[in-house]
Amino acid sequence: MMALLLIWTVAFPTIAQGQIAPTSENVRMGAFNARKTAKSQSWVAGLPLRNIGPTIMSGRVTDLDVNPSDPTQYYVAYASGSVFFTQNNGSTFTPVFDQEASPTIGDIAVDWDRSTIWVGTGESNSSRSSYAGTGVYKSNDGGKSWQHLGLAETHHIGRMVLHPNNPNIAWVAAIGHLYSPNPERGVFKTTDGGKTWKKTLFIDENTGVIDLVADPANPNVLYAAAWYRTRRAWNFEEAGETSGIYKSTNGGDTWTLVSTKNAGFPTGKGVGRIGLSISGNSLYAFLDNQFTKPKAAQKPDAGLSKDDLRTMSKETFLALKKENLKQYLENFGFPREYTPASVT
Repeated sequence: MMALLLIWTVAFPTIAQGQIAPTSENVRMGAFNARKTAKSQSWVAGLPLRNIGPTIMSGRVTDLDVNPSDPTQYYVAYASGSVFFTQNNGSTFTPVFDQEASPTIGDIAVDWDRSTIWVGTGESNSSRSSYAGTGVYKSNDGGKSWQHLGLAETHHIGRMVLHPNNPNIAWVAAIGHLYSPNPERGVFKTTDGGKTWKKTLFIDENTGVIDLVADPANPNVLYAAAWYRTRRAWNFEEAGETSGIYKSTNGGDTWTLVSTKNAGFPTGKGVGRIGLSISGNSLYAFLDNQFTKPKAAQKPDAGLSKDDLRTMSKETFLALKKENLKQYLENFGFPREYTPASVT
């Protein structure tokens, strides 16, 4: 077995040393363009596909954006099902994003007065089934055509915020790569409608920004929720000391950490994902608390504990009274076939 393991390690050094590097933006976008070319040349390109069952498949909804002037019209973004539009209160839906490079959506933002839709791709829920996106897209005609605006290396976008008065200003909260560290995460700002982006908030290569809100009365005041998270196929760390809340008072150009130790908000390794909402002068934060509860002190009459057995010598264990062992087996729900006689 040792020889076989050695052969495997030598034959596959990448696996032995760590994870495979993520696929680059150029390779992923190149694959999408190749697929578009192949599709245009396919002899069945003009034949539409229709789902005939046997069941209706549902999926995670990551965002809704409703027309404030007509609530029967809204867009729905799905974790891995693209973007749909309804104008009859959900009786029927029309897909508007199916021809783009990424069907996995993190967030959408709609300027209803201008029929402009912004789509941030890459679901931010960080499950094993959460897939990377290809950045930000924009439509100026209600979803009939789209422009790719970059930020493909962010992979997962948590929130998009539009300036209420200036259509050229928008902010993007990017959580970054799911399975590897990377610098393309944090808050990005555009002042030219998405032609260029400036990263204005960056914490570190494992901490991105999961949520972002602007003060409705003053869009120069913004709050960003930073989230430390790292995932492996076998493990997920979803909290850390760099998680917290940041504030900007100059339109997102600079940021200050406001969830400090003296501010009253939890700090430390147990601070997980944070959701934000703002109303008037109040900022609301919903925290996924990953702090563990302290172990309760064992009562003197509680009998044997798991910790007792972990630190107990063989001789001490064999000298235990049968009634104490029996009580332990009953307290921890062992099957009836386990008796003091069978375990000693």
